[in-house]
Amino acid sequence: MHRYRHVRPDAARQETLASDAGHQASRLPGSGRAGQARLPVVAMLVVGAVFAGGIAKVGVAVPALSQVVRLLSVDVKEVAKGWRTTKLHGSAVVNDKDEKIGTIDDMIIGKDKVLFVVIQVGGFLGLGGHLIATPFDQLKLDDEKGKVVLPGASKDELRKLPEFHYLK
Repeated sequence: MHRYRHVRPDAARQETLASDAGHQASRLPGSGRAGQARLPVVAMLVVGAVFAGGIAKVGVAVPALSQVVRLLSVDVKEVAKGWRTTKLHGSAVVNDKDEKIGTIDDMIIGKDKVLFVVIQVGGFLGLGGHLIATPFDQLKLDDEKGKVVLPGASKDELRKLPEFHYLK
């Protein structure tokens, strides 16, 4: 089952709006009540075409800062089955022998959009611990037992890793 799908703007509808605006603009009389009554309708069509992300046929260009955003439709029931980062913060991390090796101190999204987990090894109440960072995909989330597992790790091995320091 797909977790999301791309939803694209209806390009044909945008062209129709822009085309209608062009035809309305060409039929406006130079003066009189009829021309004044149609002006707000034409203006709304032009503005609609501009905000829809295209170039209006009446010569109005899209502002330089506008963009078309592609929306994703997600399966919200599947997303709800996931692990919330707010619930993971402070969670115990165990190894595959079910020995506690640390706690999750924080989660960081890297510049390359890779998710990292900062784990505190040792210490008590956030003091005296050794912080390490590891890619999130190294963790195994055990849904049945509600545990966070870092397979093959031990406290001694984690203390040998370079210590992580937060930037100020």
